Amino acid sequence: MASEDGRVVIVYNGEIYNFRSERAVLEARGYTFQTNSDTEVVLKLYQEFGEGFLARLRGIFALAIYDRREGRDALLLARDQFGIKPLLYTETGDGLVFASELKGILASGKVRRAVDHQALQQLLSLGSIYQPATLVSGVKSLPAAHLMRIDTDGIVIKRYWSYGLDRVAGLRSRPYQEQVDQFADLMRQSVRQQMVADVPVGAFLSGGVDSSLIVALMSREAGGHIKTFSVGFEPGADATDESHEAAQIAKLLETDHSRVEIAASDMVDHLRNFVQGLDQPSVDGLNSYFVSHAAAQHVTVSLSGTGGDELFLGYPWFANVERTIKETLRGNHGRVNRLLSRFPMGRAVAARLAPREIHPAAFHDIFARQYHCFGPDLAQELLSSQARENVSFRTLGEDIADCDELRNAGWLDRSSVLCLNGYTRNQLLRDIDACSMVHSLEVRVPFLDVDIADFALSLPASSKIQISDETFNPYASYSAAGVKRIVCDVARRYLPNEFFDTRAKRGFALPYGDWLKGPLADVLNDCLSRDSIIEAGLFNPDAVERVLSDFHAGRRPWSHPWLLMITELWRREVLSP
Repeated sequence: MASEDGRVVIVYNGEIYNFRSERAVLEARGYTFQTNSDTEVVLKLYQEFGEGFLARLRGIFALAIYDRREGRDALLLARDQFGIKPLLYTETGDGLVFASELKGILASGKVRRAVDHQALQQLLSLGSIYQPATLVSGVKSLPAAHLMRIDTDGIVIKRYWSYGLDRVAGLRSRPYQEQVDQFADLMRQSVRQQMVADVPVGAFLSGGVDSSLIVALMSREAGGHIKTFSVGFEPGADATDESHEAAQIAKLLETDHSRVEIAASDMVDHLRNFVQGLDQPSVDGLNSYFVSHAAAQHVTVSLSGTGGDELFLGYPWFANVERTIKETLRGNHGRVNRLLSRFPMGRAVAARLAPREIHPAAFHDIFARQYHCFGPDLAQELLSSQARENVSFRTLGEDIADCDELRNAGWLDRSSVLCLNGYTRNQLLRDIDACSMVHSLEVRVPFLDVDIADFALSLPASSKIQISDETFNPYASYSAAGVKRIVCDVARRYLPNEFFDTRAKRGFALPYGDWLKGPLADVLNDCLSRDSIIEAGLFNPDAVERVLSDFHAGRRPWSHPWLLMITELWRREVLSP
Protein backbone atom coordinates (compact mmCIF):
# COMPACT_ATOMS: atom_id res chain seq x y z
CA MET A 1 0.00 0.00 0.00
CA ALA A 2 1.21 3.51 -0.82
CA SER A 3 0.53 6.89 0.75
CA GLU A 4 -1.63 9.38 -1.15
CA ASP A 5 1.41 11.02 -2.74
CA GLY A 6 3.05 7.68 -3.49
CA ARG A 7 6.21 8.57 -1.57
CA VAL A 8 5.80 6.13 1.33
CA VAL A 9 5.13 2.46 0.54
CA ILE A 10 4.55 -0.47 2.90
CA VAL A 11 4.78 -4.24 2.48
CA TYR A 12 3.29 -5.90 5.53
CA ASN A 13 2.49 -9.33 6.95
CA GLY A 14 0.52 -9.69 10.16
CA GLU A 15 -2.28 -8.20 12.21
CA ILE A 16 -2.38 -5.15 14.49
CA TYR A 17 -4.92 -5.70 17.26
CA ASN A 18 -5.11 -2.09 18.45
CA PHE A 19 -5.38 -0.51 15.01
CA ARG A 20 -8.85 0.93 15.65
CA SER A 21 -7.75 2.92 18.70
CA GLU A 22 -4.62 4.04 16.86
CA ARG A 23 -6.76 5.09 13.90
CA ALA A 24 -8.81 7.27 16.25
CA VAL A 25 -5.58 8.94 17.43
CA LEU A 26 -4.62 9.68 13.83
CA GLU A 27 -8.08 10.97 12.91
CA ALA A 28 -7.89 13.38 15.85
CA ARG A 29 -4.68 14.67 14.28
CA GLY A 30 -6.35 15.28 10.93
CA TYR A 31 -5.66 12.07 9.02
CA THR A 32 -8.33 10.62 6.74
CA PHE A 33 -8.60 7.01 5.60
CA GLN A 34 -9.56 5.35 2.33
CA THR A 35 -9.87 1.80 3.72
CA ASN A 36 -10.84 -0.03 6.90
CA SER A 37 -7.59 -2.02 6.99
CA ASP A 38 -4.90 -2.07 9.66
CA THR A 39 -2.30 -1.71 6.89
CA GLU A 40 -3.32 1.88 6.20
CA VAL A 41 -3.20 2.65 9.93
CA VAL A 42 0.36 1.25 10.19
CA LEU A 43 1.46 3.26 7.18
CA LYS A 44 0.09 6.53 8.57
CA LEU A 45 1.41 5.84 12.07
CA TYR A 46 4.86 5.75 10.50
CA GLN A 47 4.20 9.00 8.67
CA GLU A 48 3.14 10.66 11.93
CA PHE A 49 5.55 9.17 14.49
CA GLY A 50 8.51 7.92 12.46
CA GLU A 51 10.34 4.93 13.95
CA GLY A 52 8.60 5.59 17.27
CA PHE A 53 5.37 4.17 15.84
CA LEU A 54 6.63 0.63 16.50
CA ALA A 55 6.27 1.05 20.27
CA ARG A 56 2.56 1.78 19.74
CA LEU A 57 1.79 -1.47 17.90
CA ARG A 58 0.17 -4.46 19.60
CA GLY A 59 0.07 -7.46 17.33
CA ILE A 60 2.04 -9.82 15.13
CA PHE A 61 3.91 -8.29 12.24
CA ALA A 62 6.83 -8.19 9.87
CA LEU A 63 6.93 -5.06 7.74
CA ALA A 64 8.99 -3.05 5.30
CA ILE A 65 8.43 0.67 4.69
CA TYR A 66 10.17 2.53 1.87
CA ASP A 67 10.29 6.27 2.51
CA ARG A 68 11.24 8.48 -0.43
CA ARG A 69 9.81 11.76 0.78
CA GLU A 70 11.87 14.87 0.14
CA GLY A 71 15.30 14.62 1.72
CA ARG A 72 14.82 10.93 2.50
CA ASP A 73 15.68 7.68 0.78
CA ALA A 74 15.34 4.98 3.39
CA LEU A 75 14.00 1.48 3.92
CA LEU A 76 12.72 0.41 7.34
CA LEU A 77 12.31 -3.26 8.25
CA ALA A 78 10.73 -4.24 11.57
CA ARG A 79 9.43 -7.27 13.46
CA ASP A 80 6.96 -7.70 16.32
CA GLN A 81 8.01 -7.72 19.96
CA PHE A 82 7.92 -11.49 20.48
CA GLY A 83 9.15 -12.63 17.06
CA ILE A 84 5.89 -14.27 16.04
CA LYS A 85 6.11 -13.24 12.38
CA PRO A 86 9.36 -14.05 10.56
CA LEU A 87 11.52 -11.57 8.62
CA LEU A 88 14.65 -12.82 6.86
CA TYR A 89 17.26 -10.87 4.92
CA THR A 90 20.60 -11.11 3.21
CA GLU A 91 23.04 -8.57 1.83
CA THR A 92 24.10 -9.21 -1.75
CA GLY A 93 26.68 -7.56 -3.94
CA ASP A 94 24.11 -5.14 -5.31
CA GLY A 95 21.62 -4.64 -2.49
CA LEU A 96 19.44 -6.28 0.15
CA VAL A 97 16.96 -9.13 -0.26
CA PHE A 98 14.28 -9.71 2.40
CA ALA A 99 11.31 -12.03 2.71
CA SER A 100 9.11 -13.94 5.17
CA GLU A 101 10.60 -17.29 4.16
CA LEU A 102 13.93 -18.81 3.26
CA LYS A 103 12.21 -20.12 0.13
CA GLY A 104 11.51 -16.53 -0.88
CA ILE A 105 15.14 -15.53 -0.33
CA LEU A 106 16.36 -18.54 -2.34
CA ALA A 107 13.89 -17.81 -5.13
CA SER A 108 15.57 -14.44 -5.70
CA GLY A 109 18.48 -16.23 -7.33
CA LYS A 110 20.85 -13.89 -5.49
CA VAL A 111 21.84 -16.31 -2.72
CA ARG A 112 24.23 -19.22 -2.90
CA ARG A 113 22.41 -22.39 -1.86
CA ALA A 114 24.89 -23.35 0.83
CA VAL A 115 24.40 -24.59 4.38
CA ASP A 116 25.71 -22.58 7.33
CA HIS A 117 27.67 -25.28 9.17
CA GLN A 118 27.69 -23.42 12.50
CA ALA A 119 23.89 -23.21 12.34
CA LEU A 120 23.75 -26.89 11.43
CA GLN A 121 25.81 -27.76 14.52
CA GLN A 122 23.39 -25.73 16.67
CA LEU A 123 20.38 -27.39 15.05
CA LEU A 124 21.72 -30.81 15.96
CA SER A 125 22.71 -29.73 19.45
CA LEU A 126 19.52 -27.89 20.47
CA GLY A 127 16.87 -29.13 18.03
CA SER A 128 16.37 -25.73 16.36
CA ILE A 129 18.42 -22.82 15.05
CA TYR A 130 18.65 -19.74 17.23
CA GLN A 131 18.04 -16.43 15.51
CA PRO A 132 19.55 -14.39 13.95
CA ALA A 133 21.18 -17.42 12.30
CA THR A 134 19.45 -19.49 9.63
CA LEU A 135 20.53 -22.73 7.99
CA VAL A 136 21.42 -20.92 4.76
CA SER A 137 24.83 -19.28 4.73
CA GLY A 138 24.62 -15.48 4.61
CA VAL A 139 20.89 -15.31 5.39
CA LYS A 140 19.87 -13.87 8.76
CA SER A 141 16.68 -13.34 10.72
CA LEU A 142 15.93 -9.85 11.93
CA PRO A 143 15.71 -10.27 15.73
CA ALA A 144 12.35 -9.88 17.45
CA ALA A 145 11.57 -6.36 18.72
CA HIS A 146 14.19 -4.90 16.39
CA LEU A 147 14.16 -2.59 13.41
CA MET A 148 16.60 -2.25 10.56
CA ARG A 149 17.12 1.05 8.80
CA ILE A 150 18.85 1.14 5.42
CA ASP A 151 19.75 4.52 3.91
CA THR A 152 22.66 6.28 2.22
CA ASP A 153 24.64 6.09 5.47
CA GLY A 154 24.44 2.28 5.55
CA ILE A 155 22.57 -0.25 7.71
CA VAL A 156 21.61 0.18 11.34
CA ILE A 157 19.88 -2.51 13.46
CA LYS A 158 18.48 -1.50 16.84
CA ARG A 159 16.03 -2.66 19.46
CA TYR A 160 12.74 -0.84 20.08
CA TRP A 161 11.29 -3.00 22.91
CA SER A 162 12.65 -5.31 25.59
CA TYR A 163 11.50 -7.38 28.56
CA GLY A 164 11.63 -5.65 31.93
CA LEU A 165 10.91 -6.26 35.60
CA ASP A 166 8.25 -4.49 37.68
CA ARG A 167 6.81 -2.28 34.95
CA VAL A 168 3.43 -2.62 36.68
CA ALA A 169 4.26 -0.48 39.70
CA GLY A 170 3.46 -2.02 43.08
CA LEU A 171 2.01 -5.24 41.66
CA ARG A 172 4.56 -7.46 43.40
CA SER A 173 3.32 -6.40 46.85
CA ARG A 174 -0.44 -6.30 46.19
CA PRO A 175 -2.79 -8.88 47.72
CA TYR A 176 -2.92 -12.04 45.62
CA GLN A 177 -6.64 -11.75 44.88
CA GLU A 178 -6.08 -8.28 43.38
CA GLN A 179 -3.41 -9.80 41.15
CA VAL A 180 -5.86 -12.48 40.02
CA ASP A 181 -8.55 -9.90 39.22
CA GLN A 182 -6.11 -7.76 37.25
CA PHE A 183 -4.82 -10.74 35.30
CA ALA A 184 -8.39 -11.81 34.48
CA ASP A 185 -9.06 -8.33 33.03
CA LEU A 186 -5.85 -8.42 30.96
CA MET A 187 -6.65 -11.85 29.52
CA ARG A 188 -10.20 -10.81 28.61
CA GLN A 189 -8.82 -7.73 26.89
CA SER A 190 -6.16 -9.67 24.98
CA VAL A 191 -8.58 -12.36 23.80
CA ARG A 192 -11.14 -9.72 22.81
CA GLN A 193 -8.58 -7.82 20.76
CA GLN A 194 -7.24 -10.93 19.07
CA MET A 195 -10.69 -12.14 18.07
CA VAL A 196 -11.19 -9.06 15.90
CA ALA A 197 -11.17 -10.22 12.28
CA ASP A 198 -13.12 -10.06 9.03
CA VAL A 199 -12.89 -13.87 8.75
CA PRO A 200 -13.95 -16.84 10.91
CA VAL A 201 -11.91 -17.28 14.13
CA GLY A 202 -11.38 -20.57 15.99
CA ALA A 203 -8.99 -21.98 18.60
CA PHE A 204 -6.61 -24.86 19.21
CA LEU A 205 -7.85 -26.77 22.26
CA SER A 206 -5.35 -29.17 23.81
CA GLY A 207 -7.24 -29.85 27.01
CA GLY A 208 -4.67 -28.00 29.14
CA VAL A 209 -5.43 -24.94 31.25
CA ASP A 210 -3.96 -22.32 28.87
CA SER A 211 -6.00 -23.18 25.79
CA SER A 212 -9.07 -23.99 27.92
CA LEU A 213 -8.97 -20.52 29.49
CA ILE A 214 -8.64 -18.87 26.08
CA VAL A 215 -11.58 -20.84 24.68
CA ALA A 216 -13.70 -20.03 27.74
CA LEU A 217 -13.01 -16.32 27.26
CA MET A 218 -13.71 -16.57 23.53
CA SER A 219 -17.02 -18.30 24.17
CA ARG A 220 -18.16 -15.54 26.51
CA GLU A 221 -17.02 -12.87 24.11
CA ALA A 222 -18.81 -14.44 21.13
CA GLY A 223 -21.82 -15.83 22.96
CA GLY A 224 -20.77 -19.46 22.50
CA HIS A 225 -20.22 -21.91 19.63
CA ILE A 226 -16.56 -21.18 19.00
CA LYS A 227 -14.94 -23.67 16.60
CA THR A 228 -12.20 -25.62 18.38
CA PHE A 229 -9.70 -28.21 17.17
CA SER A 230 -7.51 -30.89 18.73
CA VAL A 231 -5.22 -33.64 17.48
CA GLY A 232 -5.63 -37.32 18.32
CA PHE A 233 -4.17 -40.63 17.13
CA GLU A 234 -5.15 -44.10 16.08
CA PRO A 235 -5.85 -46.57 18.92
CA GLY A 236 -2.66 -48.22 20.13
CA ALA A 237 -0.33 -45.40 19.03
CA ASP A 238 2.59 -44.75 21.37
CA ALA A 239 1.69 -41.10 21.95
CA THR A 240 0.33 -38.64 24.49
CA ASP A 241 -3.24 -38.11 23.32
CA GLU A 242 -5.07 -35.31 25.15
CA SER A 243 -7.83 -35.05 22.58
CA HIS A 244 -10.35 -36.84 24.81
CA GLU A 245 -9.74 -34.32 27.60
CA ALA A 246 -10.07 -31.55 25.01
CA ALA A 247 -13.43 -33.00 23.93
CA GLN A 248 -14.64 -32.86 27.54
CA ILE A 249 -13.69 -29.19 27.81
CA ALA A 250 -15.32 -28.50 24.45
CA LYS A 251 -18.55 -30.09 25.68
CA LEU A 252 -18.43 -28.07 28.90
CA LEU A 253 -17.85 -24.80 27.02
CA GLU A 254 -20.30 -25.75 24.25
CA THR A 255 -17.88 -25.29 21.38
CA ASP A 256 -18.19 -26.64 17.86
CA HIS A 257 -15.34 -29.11 18.29
CA SER A 258 -13.36 -31.16 15.77
CA ARG A 259 -10.95 -33.91 16.72
CA VAL A 260 -8.57 -34.66 13.88
CA GLU A 261 -7.14 -38.16 14.09
CA ILE A 262 -3.69 -38.58 12.57
CA ALA A 263 -3.14 -41.98 11.00
CA ALA A 264 0.22 -43.33 9.91
CA SER A 265 -0.86 -42.97 6.30
CA ASP A 266 -1.50 -39.24 6.86
CA MET A 267 2.10 -38.83 7.95
CA VAL A 268 3.34 -40.40 4.73
CA ASP A 269 0.98 -38.35 2.55
CA HIS A 270 1.88 -35.02 4.18
CA LEU A 271 5.60 -35.43 4.85
CA ARG A 272 6.86 -33.59 1.77
CA ASN A 273 4.45 -30.68 2.21
CA PHE A 274 5.35 -30.50 5.91
CA VAL A 275 9.07 -30.21 5.17
CA GLN A 276 8.51 -27.54 2.52
CA GLY A 277 6.22 -25.59 4.82
CA LEU A 278 8.62 -25.83 7.76
CA ASP A 279 11.02 -23.69 5.69
CA GLN A 280 14.05 -24.77 7.72
CA PRO A 281 14.53 -27.93 9.78
CA SER A 282 13.42 -28.34 13.38
CA VAL A 283 12.79 -31.28 15.67
CA ASP A 284 9.24 -29.98 16.20
CA GLY A 285 6.27 -28.60 14.27
CA LEU A 286 4.32 -31.65 13.15
CA ASN A 287 1.50 -31.26 15.69
CA SER A 288 1.08 -27.61 14.62
CA TYR A 289 1.00 -28.70 10.98
CA PHE A 290 -1.82 -31.21 11.45
CA VAL A 291 -4.01 -29.16 13.78
CA SER A 292 -3.60 -26.20 11.40
CA HIS A 293 -4.54 -28.43 8.47
CA ALA A 294 -7.76 -29.36 10.27
CA ALA A 295 -8.58 -25.82 11.41
CA ALA A 296 -7.98 -24.31 7.97
CA GLN A 297 -10.92 -26.32 6.62
CA HIS A 298 -13.25 -24.20 8.75
CA VAL A 299 -11.56 -20.95 9.90
CA THR A 300 -8.91 -18.50 8.70
CA VAL A 301 -7.64 -17.42 12.13
CA SER A 302 -7.04 -19.58 15.20
CA LEU A 303 -6.00 -18.68 18.75
CA SER A 304 -3.38 -20.73 20.59
CA GLY A 305 -2.33 -21.03 24.24
CA THR A 306 1.39 -20.72 23.43
CA GLY A 307 3.21 -18.48 25.91
CA GLY A 308 1.29 -19.40 29.05
CA ASP A 309 3.86 -21.99 30.18
CA GLU A 310 6.74 -19.59 29.62
CA LEU A 311 5.35 -16.48 31.30
CA PHE A 312 3.64 -18.27 34.18
CA LEU A 313 6.15 -21.06 34.85
CA GLY A 314 4.30 -24.13 33.64
CA TYR A 315 7.20 -26.16 32.26
CA PRO A 316 8.94 -28.54 34.71
CA TRP A 317 12.23 -26.96 33.60
CA PHE A 318 11.70 -23.90 35.80
CA ALA A 319 11.40 -25.77 39.09
CA ASN A 320 14.26 -28.05 38.01
CA VAL A 321 16.49 -25.03 37.37
CA GLU A 322 15.75 -23.50 40.78
CA ARG A 323 16.34 -26.79 42.58
CA THR A 324 19.61 -27.42 40.71
CA ILE A 325 20.89 -23.91 41.44
CA LYS A 326 20.05 -24.21 45.14
CA GLU A 327 21.75 -27.58 45.34
CA THR A 328 24.80 -26.16 43.57
CA LEU A 329 25.00 -23.22 45.96
CA ARG A 330 24.58 -25.47 48.99
CA GLY A 331 27.34 -27.69 47.67
CA ASN A 332 29.62 -24.72 47.11
CA HIS A 333 28.85 -23.43 50.61
CA GLY A 334 29.65 -26.81 52.10
CA ARG A 335 33.04 -26.84 50.44
CA VAL A 336 33.80 -23.32 51.72
CA ASN A 337 32.60 -24.28 55.19
CA ARG A 338 34.75 -27.40 55.33
CA LEU A 339 37.81 -25.45 54.21
CA LEU A 340 37.40 -22.56 56.67
CA SER A 341 36.38 -24.74 59.61
CA ARG A 342 40.04 -25.73 59.92
CA PHE A 343 40.80 -22.23 61.19
CA PRO A 344 39.70 -20.28 64.32
CA MET A 345 36.50 -18.30 63.64
CA GLY A 346 36.27 -20.16 60.33
CA ARG A 347 32.60 -21.03 60.61
CA ALA A 348 31.61 -17.40 61.22
CA VAL A 349 33.60 -16.37 58.16
CA ALA A 350 32.01 -19.17 56.12
CA ALA A 351 28.52 -17.92 57.01
CA ARG A 352 29.38 -14.45 55.73
CA LEU A 353 30.87 -15.93 52.57
CA ALA A 354 27.90 -18.17 51.79
CA PRO A 355 27.44 -17.92 48.00
CA ARG A 356 24.16 -16.34 46.93
CA GLU A 357 24.80 -16.05 43.20
CA ILE A 358 25.83 -18.45 40.51
CA HIS A 359 28.12 -17.66 37.59
CA PRO A 360 26.19 -16.81 34.37
CA ALA A 361 27.93 -19.61 32.44
CA ALA A 362 26.85 -22.14 35.08
CA PHE A 363 23.27 -20.83 34.99
CA HIS A 364 23.17 -21.06 31.19
CA ASP A 365 24.47 -24.61 31.31
CA ILE A 366 21.91 -25.64 33.95
CA PHE A 367 19.03 -24.18 31.95
CA ALA A 368 20.20 -25.53 28.57
CA ARG A 369 20.38 -29.06 29.94
CA GLN A 370 16.63 -28.99 30.56
CA TYR A 371 15.90 -29.27 26.85
CA HIS A 372 18.17 -30.15 23.93
CA CYS A 373 18.53 -32.72 21.16
CA PHE A 374 21.94 -34.32 20.49
CA GLY A 375 23.93 -31.89 22.61
CA PRO A 376 27.22 -30.32 21.48
CA ASP A 377 29.56 -33.33 21.66
CA LEU A 378 27.44 -35.68 19.56
CA ALA A 379 26.45 -32.82 17.24
CA GLN A 380 30.14 -32.24 16.54
CA GLU A 381 30.66 -35.93 15.94
CA LEU A 382 27.73 -36.07 13.50
CA LEU A 383 29.11 -33.33 11.25
CA SER A 384 31.10 -34.29 8.20
CA SER A 385 34.81 -33.58 8.31
CA GLN A 386 34.29 -30.70 5.86
CA ALA A 387 31.56 -29.18 8.02
CA ARG A 388 33.65 -29.49 11.19
CA GLU A 389 36.37 -27.36 9.61
CA ASN A 390 33.92 -24.43 9.51
CA VAL A 391 32.54 -24.80 13.04
CA SER A 392 33.65 -23.46 16.39
CA PHE A 393 32.71 -25.81 19.23
CA ARG A 394 30.04 -24.26 21.44
CA THR A 395 28.63 -25.68 24.65
CA LEU A 396 24.89 -25.75 25.35
CA GLY A 397 25.30 -22.78 27.68
CA GLU A 398 27.22 -20.77 25.09
CA ASP A 399 24.51 -21.42 22.50
CA ILE A 400 21.77 -19.90 24.67
CA ALA A 401 23.77 -17.17 26.47
CA ASP A 402 22.47 -14.37 24.23
CA CYS A 403 18.91 -15.25 25.26
CA ASP A 404 19.60 -14.35 28.89
CA GLU A 405 18.10 -10.86 28.82
CA LEU A 406 17.15 -10.28 32.48
CA ARG A 407 20.46 -10.99 34.20
CA ASN A 408 19.51 -8.99 37.29
CA ALA A 409 16.26 -10.87 37.87
CA GLY A 410 15.62 -13.81 40.18
CA TRP A 411 16.28 -17.25 38.78
CA LEU A 412 12.66 -17.97 37.86
CA ASP A 413 11.94 -14.66 36.06
CA ARG A 414 15.34 -14.90 34.42
CA SER A 415 14.59 -18.45 33.26
CA SER A 416 11.18 -17.38 31.98
CA VAL A 417 12.62 -14.76 29.64
CA LEU A 418 15.53 -16.98 28.63
CA CYS A 419 12.97 -19.60 27.58
CA LEU A 420 10.90 -17.03 25.66
CA ASN A 421 13.97 -15.76 23.83
CA GLY A 422 15.28 -19.27 23.17
CA TYR A 423 13.08 -22.34 22.86
CA THR A 424 9.80 -20.46 22.45
CA ARG A 425 10.94 -17.97 19.81
CA ASN A 426 13.23 -20.24 17.84
CA GLN A 427 11.27 -23.47 17.94
CA LEU A 428 7.64 -23.09 19.02
CA LEU A 429 6.73 -19.75 17.46
CA ARG A 430 8.78 -20.25 14.31
CA ASP A 431 7.33 -23.71 13.70
CA ILE A 432 3.76 -22.66 14.53
CA ASP A 433 3.87 -19.75 12.09
CA ALA A 434 5.48 -21.76 9.30
CA CYS A 435 3.24 -24.81 9.73
CA SER A 436 0.03 -22.79 9.95
CA MET A 437 0.79 -20.42 7.08
CA VAL A 438 1.41 -23.36 4.74
CA HIS A 439 -2.33 -23.94 5.20
CA SER A 440 -3.13 -20.20 4.92
CA LEU A 441 -4.10 -20.15 8.59
CA GLU A 442 -3.08 -17.27 10.86
CA VAL A 443 -2.34 -18.28 14.45
CA ARG A 444 -2.61 -15.68 17.21
CA VAL A 445 -1.27 -16.06 20.74
CA PRO A 446 -3.15 -14.04 23.42
CA PHE A 447 -0.66 -14.81 26.21
CA LEU A 448 2.12 -13.14 24.21
CA ASP A 449 0.89 -9.61 24.66
CA VAL A 450 3.11 -6.74 25.80
CA ASP A 451 0.84 -5.85 28.73
CA ILE A 452 0.61 -9.48 29.86
CA ALA A 453 4.39 -9.92 29.65
CA ASP A 454 4.90 -6.77 31.73
CA PHE A 455 2.30 -8.05 34.21
CA ALA A 456 3.90 -11.51 34.52
CA LEU A 457 7.35 -10.02 35.13
CA SER A 458 5.93 -7.76 37.85
CA LEU A 459 4.49 -10.64 39.89
CA PRO A 460 6.26 -12.39 42.73
CA ALA A 461 7.29 -15.92 41.78
CA SER A 462 4.86 -17.30 44.40
CA SER A 463 1.91 -15.99 42.36
CA LYS A 464 3.06 -18.06 39.41
CA ILE A 465 4.39 -21.23 41.01
CA GLN A 466 4.42 -22.79 44.47
CA ILE A 467 7.21 -25.34 44.45
CA SER A 468 6.88 -28.48 46.58
CA ASP A 469 7.88 -32.12 46.19
CA GLU A 470 4.74 -32.65 44.08
CA THR A 471 5.94 -30.06 41.55
CA PHE A 472 8.51 -32.62 40.41
CA ASN A 473 5.92 -35.40 40.04
CA PRO A 474 5.03 -35.62 36.31
CA TYR A 475 1.63 -37.10 37.18
CA ALA A 476 0.64 -34.47 39.75
CA SER A 477 -2.51 -32.44 39.12
CA TYR A 478 -2.38 -28.70 38.51
CA SER A 479 -3.44 -28.09 42.12
CA ALA A 480 -0.85 -30.45 43.60
CA ALA A 481 2.00 -29.34 41.32
CA GLY A 482 1.44 -25.66 42.07
CA VAL A 483 2.35 -24.57 38.53
CA LYS A 484 0.74 -21.62 36.71
CA ARG A 485 -1.03 -20.71 39.93
CA ILE A 486 -2.55 -17.43 38.78
CA VAL A 487 -3.61 -18.83 35.39
CA CYS A 488 -5.38 -21.69 37.15
CA ASP A 489 -7.10 -19.35 39.59
CA VAL A 490 -8.51 -17.23 36.75
CA ALA A 491 -9.55 -20.38 34.86
CA ARG A 492 -11.39 -21.66 37.97
CA ARG A 493 -14.04 -19.05 37.17
CA TYR A 494 -14.94 -21.04 34.04
CA LEU A 495 -13.85 -24.64 34.69
CA PRO A 496 -14.89 -27.10 37.44
CA ASN A 497 -12.58 -27.75 40.40
CA GLU A 498 -12.10 -31.37 39.34
CA PHE A 499 -10.22 -30.09 36.27
CA PHE A 500 -7.47 -28.71 38.51
CA ASP A 501 -7.59 -31.47 41.12
CA THR A 502 -7.39 -34.43 38.73
CA ARG A 503 -5.78 -33.26 35.50
CA ALA A 504 -2.01 -33.29 35.15
CA LYS A 505 0.06 -30.87 33.09
CA ARG A 506 1.37 -33.12 30.30
CA GLY A 507 3.49 -32.47 27.27
CA PHE A 508 2.25 -33.27 23.78
CA ALA A 509 3.88 -36.30 22.13
CA LEU A 510 3.26 -37.81 18.71
CA PRO A 511 4.03 -41.47 17.85
CA TYR A 512 7.23 -40.59 15.97
CA GLY A 513 8.97 -43.81 17.02
CA ASP A 514 6.14 -45.96 15.65
CA TRP A 515 6.19 -44.06 12.37
CA LEU A 516 9.97 -44.21 11.91
CA LYS A 517 9.96 -47.98 12.45
CA GLY A 518 6.82 -48.49 10.36
CA PRO A 519 5.37 -46.39 7.51
CA LEU A 520 8.36 -44.01 7.38
CA ALA A 521 11.04 -46.71 7.59
CA ASP A 522 11.76 -46.58 3.86
CA VAL A 523 12.03 -42.77 3.88
CA LEU A 524 14.31 -42.90 6.94
CA ASN A 525 16.57 -45.52 5.38
CA ASP A 526 16.76 -43.66 2.09
CA CYS A 527 17.56 -40.30 3.67
CA LEU A 528 20.17 -41.70 6.04
CA SER A 529 21.74 -44.31 3.78
CA ARG A 530 25.50 -44.08 3.49
CA ASP A 531 25.25 -43.06 -0.18
CA SER A 532 22.78 -40.24 0.59
CA ILE A 533 24.85 -38.95 3.49
CA ILE A 534 28.08 -38.94 1.45
CA GLU A 535 26.36 -37.21 -1.49
CA ALA A 536 24.92 -34.46 0.74
CA GLY A 537 28.22 -33.89 2.53
CA LEU A 538 26.66 -32.60 5.74
CA PHE A 539 26.97 -35.56 8.11
CA ASN A 540 29.50 -38.19 9.12
CA PRO A 541 28.08 -41.46 7.71
CA ASP A 542 29.64 -43.60 10.46
CA ALA A 543 28.07 -41.45 13.21
CA VAL A 544 24.68 -41.51 11.45
CA GLU A 545 24.84 -45.32 11.24
CA ARG A 546 25.46 -45.48 14.99
CA VAL A 547 22.44 -43.23 15.64
CA LEU A 548 20.22 -45.50 13.52
CA SER A 549 21.54 -48.65 15.17
CA ASP A 550 21.04 -47.21 18.65
CA PHE A 551 17.52 -46.06 17.79
CA HIS A 552 16.45 -49.48 16.56
CA ALA A 553 18.02 -51.08 19.63
CA GLY A 554 16.03 -48.76 21.91
CA ARG A 555 19.09 -46.88 23.15
CA ARG A 556 18.30 -43.55 21.51
CA PRO A 557 15.10 -41.42 21.33
CA TRP A 558 13.09 -40.95 18.16
CA SER A 559 14.10 -37.27 18.00
CA HIS A 560 17.64 -38.13 16.90
CA PRO A 561 16.92 -40.03 13.67
CA TRP A 562 13.89 -37.80 13.04
CA LEU A 563 15.93 -34.60 13.02
CA LEU A 564 18.57 -36.10 10.74
CA MET A 565 15.87 -37.31 8.33
CA ILE A 566 14.02 -33.97 8.31
CA THR A 567 17.29 -32.11 7.68
CA GLU A 568 18.11 -34.28 4.68
CA LEU A 569 14.56 -33.95 3.33
CA TRP A 570 14.87 -30.16 3.73
CA ARG A 571 18.10 -30.21 1.75
CA ARG A 572 16.31 -32.03 -1.06
CA GLU A 573 12.99 -30.17 -1.00
CA VAL A 574 13.98 -26.59 -0.09
CA LEU A 575 17.70 -26.01 -0.52
CA SER A 576 18.21 -28.00 -3.72
CA PRO A 577 14.77 -28.67 -5.21
